[in-house]
Amino acid sequence: MRALPLAEAVERLQSPYVLEEFSALGGHPILVVDCRSPTSLAAASLARADVCLTELACPSIAIVDAGPPPPLLDGFDVVVSSELDLAPILDVVARAPLAAMTLVQLLRHNAGLTNHEGLLAESLAYSTLQRGPEFSAWLAGRPRPALAAKSAEPAVLTKRDGPRLELVLNRPEHRNALSVEMRDALVEALRLAASDATIAEIVLSGAGPAFSAGGELDEFGTFPDPATAHAVRAMRGPARALGACADRVRVELHGACIGAGIELAAFAHRVVARPDAFFQLPEVTMGLLPGAGGTVSIPRRVGRQRAAYLCLSAVRLDATSALAWGLVDEIR
Repeated sequence: MRALPLAEAVERLQSPYVLEEFSALGGHPILVVDCRSPTSLAAASLARADVCLTELACPSIAIVDAGPPPPLLDGFDVVVSSELDLAPILDVVARAPLAAMTLVQLLRHNAGLTNHEGLLAESLAYSTLQRGPEFSAWLAGRPRPALAAKSAEPAVLTKRDGPRLELVLNRPEHRNALSVEMRDALVEALRLAASDATIAEIVLSGAGPAFSAGGELDEFGTFPDPATAHAVRAMRGPARALGACADRVRVELHGACIGAGIELAAFAHRVVARPDAFFQLPEVTMGLLPGAGGTVSIPRRVGRQRAAYLCLSAVRLDATSALAWGLVDEIR
C-alpha cells in the first residue's frame, strides 16, 4: 500500500467516486496519507476532504512527524509516527477489510453518543459481522472445542462488607474468559448493586493469573442468529449494567486484559492496574469488532484515534503505556 502525499490525497478526495475507490470492495481497503511534508492547500479543497474522511468506507491513516500538526489531522481514523507503527495495521486490514471498515465507521458514529446509543450501534454492527465471510473463515480455521466439565464454583464470587461489594471473576482455569455463564452472573450482581443505594463502592477483580482474557472463544459462533444475538446483548450486556453504577466501581486489573477484559473495565470510574497487566483488542483479526462495549468505553478514555489504533493493529499495550494514554488511572 503506497502512502499518498497529503496534496495528492486531498486531490483524490475531491472525486465523486472516492467512496467506492477507497473501500473494502473497491480495491483500496485503506487510505494512508504521508503528512510529513509541508504543503499549501486551498481552503475549499481541505473542507471537502475533511467531510470525505468522515464518510470513507475504509480506515484512514495519517503518518506525521514531530512538527506542527498538518491539516485534516482530526479527521483521520488513526495517526502514526512511522511506517513501523503502520505495519501491523496494514496486516490486520488486509486480513479483515470488512471488519476494519465497520470498526472505523462505528467509532466515527459513536463519538458524542450516550452509553445507550453507542452500545446499541455497537451491537448491531457486531451482529452484522457475525454473519460475514471474515468471521466465518476465522471460525472454520479453529478446531472444534472439546466439551469441558462445568465447574461447581460460582462464575462470579460476591462478598458484601458493609457499604463495599466485592465481585471476583472466578474462572481462573480459563483466565476468566467471559462465558455466557459469567456474563449472566456479572449482570445479575451489577443490577443488584445498581438498585442498592447503600452500596457505596463496588470492586471488580479477577481470580488467578489474569483479570480476563476476553470472550470465551469456544462459545464464539454458537449464537442462533444475528437478530437474536443482538436482542440478547441489548438485554443481558454487562456493559449496560456496569455503566448504570460506574461512578461507584473500581476495577483492579492484572495479567491479561484482552477484549472484554478491558472493554468492560474502561467503563469504571477508577481503573487500577498491576505492573504485569497488558491490554489488547484483537477482535478485528477475527472478522469482528469489540462487542463488550469497547467502541464506547475505550474512546472515552484514550480518544477515537488511539482506540482505532488498538483495534486495527491488535498490538499489546503495557501498563505504563496504558497509564500514559489514560486507559488506566493508576499502577500499583
